Order: sequence, then structure tokens, then C-alpha cells
Amino acid sequence: MALPTSLPAEFDRGVVTTVHQGDCLVSAEPGLTFSTVLGSCISACVRDVVAGVGGMNHFLLAEPSGTARDHYGAPARYGAFAMEQLINQVLVRGTGLKRNLEIKVFGGGLINAALADIGAKNIDFVREFLLNEGYAPVKEDVGGSFARRVLFKPHSGRAFVKRLDNAAGASIVRQELAVAVRRAVRPTAGDVELF
Repeated sequence: MALPTSLPAEFDRGVVTTVHQGDCLVSAEPGLTFSTVLGSCISACVRDVVAGVGGMNHFLLAEPSGTARDHYGAPARYGAFAMEQLINQVLVRGTGLKRNLEIKVFGGGLINAALADIGAKNIDFVREFLLNEGYAPVKEDVGGSFARRVLFKPHSGRAFVKRLDNAAGASIVRQELAVAVRRAVRPTAGDVELF
């Protein structure tokens, strides 16, 4: 997908709402833009083309680690939950018809060797998830060795992607490494598990 170099005029006005890791936001507001910055993370942008309702999610990990003590927490930060949550919210606020959904997928970059498998796993996950659910993305900008800023207009479905420089990527790497390290922590002997 060829990316424009300058911000289109429609993204230069209105309200901008940031979508952070674990977020899932949905709106039909014509002047609203969702914005997120991605490294290894994935953001899906889903829109009901008939109702003009759309949303964006942002997840770092395809699936939980499976340990009883997953320090990362909120299920919305994992792929399956994030995708189901976004699609269901758009269906509920839209026409309720899966055939009216348009899906765009972004992210999964390899921006640091320490995160080598996370972006690739996220890309594989989101493609498999959509295939299993009977969807095909109409657009995607995934992979590569760079971070991205993604802007999405939920009402019109327009998306804009800007590839970021190394300084921005380094900041994202620090955030993602912190999460990945916390996720890798396993319970030690003597820990108590409550359930």
C-alpha cells in the first residue's frame, strides 16, 4: 500500500482521541479521529459501511502467557478479546450485519530484535482470526522495521499511516519491552494463587 507523505486535510481538523494499548473505542461522530502509535502492536479499524460507525483497538500480545500470574492484566490487551470486543461493539452500534463490516489492519513491526517474534505473531494471529470469522481486511499495512502512527476516521472509514523515525521507535520499544518483561515473569515457589 503506497503511503501519502503529508497529512490529508480531513485529518487536520476535528477532535483527536488517542487509542492506547488495551483500548477499544467506537464512534459514529463525523469530526472524530482515532489516533494510535504502533510498534509490534496491532490495531484493527472496523467500520460498518452502512451505519457509518467505526472503531479502533490496540493490542500488544496475540494471547495471554497462560501463567496464573500474568502481570500484564486486562484481557483487552490480548488479540482475541480485543478483536471480539471491537467487532461486537461496531455490530451493536451499527446495522448488526457482519457483511457490512470493513476491516483495516495496521502494525506488527519488527522495531527491536528483543521483540522479534511479537510483531510476527500478532500479524499471524490477526490474519487467522479474521479468516476464521469470515472476514478479509480491505487494507493492511503490517510488518516492516518501523513504528507507525495510525489515524482513523470511524465515520468515513478513512485511514492514514505515517511511518515514524528511529527516535519515536525507540520510545515505543521501551514501552513494549517493559510489558514483555512483565509478561515473562513466572510465579516463584511459595507464591499463593487465588481463584
